[in-house]
Amino acid sequence: MSQFTQPPQSPQPQPQQPYAPAQMPGVRPARNGLGIAALVLGVIGAVSGLIPFLFWMAGVLGLIALVLGLAGRGRAKRGEATNKGVTTFGAVLGLISLILAVVGAVITFKAVDDAVNDLNKAVSDTTASAEPKPGGDSAKGGGTDKGGADKKDTGKALGAGDSAVYDDDLTVTVGDATSYTPDAYAAGHTKGKKAYRVAVVIENAGKEKFDSALVSVSARAGQDGVDAEQIFDNKVGAGFSGTVLPGKKVTVQFAFDAPADAKNLTVEVNPGFTYDASQWDLKL
Repeated sequence: MSQFTQPPQSPQPQPQQPYAPAQMPGVRPARNGLGIAALVLGVIGAVSGLIPFLFWMAGVLGLIALVLGLAGRGRAKRGEATNKGVTTFGAVLGLISLILAVVGAVITFKAVDDAVNDLNKAVSDTTASAEPKPGGDSAKGGGTDKGGADKKDTGKALGAGDSAVYDDDLTVTVGDATSYTPDAYAAGHTKGKKAYRVAVVIENAGKEKFDSALVSVSARAGQDGVDAEQIFDNKVGAGFSGTVLPGKKVTVQFAFDAPADAKNLTVEVNPGFTYDASQWDLKL
């Protein structure tokens, strides 16, 4: 009887467990935003600081850039940022912007102050000082000063034929008010009122030419000082225009409408924005 021997069976292979890689600690991204912002604002602030009138922008941007730059350097020291050089350069540009802002403010304020002083000087240089008719003869027959001309109080109205002389040697003279008859197509004349014509003479005895287009002439009539409307027709009302050269004069006729019972006409002449207006009290 034969004996059957079963061959030994090899053990079944056990399933292997999947390989799990070793866990690596997480790496946080670099926080470089503050440094970049400081650099951009610092550049804009420094460029703005080169323009004196933009000193305010340079100051604001420079301050922000300096603060952001210092904060960015703190991050770089803690290892949270990798752009230490950029951050430092942005902070330096912020400091430069602040310095330029201070310099620009000083230059701007000085320029404005100089402009105001020049304007005040120009206005003061064209203040009117009144004197009598050309030639030094007093319209009232009064006394004379050392220069041979009777000086009148500039706070009072001048009389017919008197002149207002300005410091730039511009002379304005207003003549008598004479009755005037407007033509049929005149504008500014009202029925029942009386019209008066006045000659205004501007003489330029200075060294610079004078723009007469800026001259304004107005009038008030009667004791109540009501506005006397200017009359325009083919003879009067054109007004001053053009340039008066040194040594030359120009005469323009004006006409005004006044109440029938008015006894006086006050004419005011203003040669321009930088001049004081002068007034003449004319008897009707």
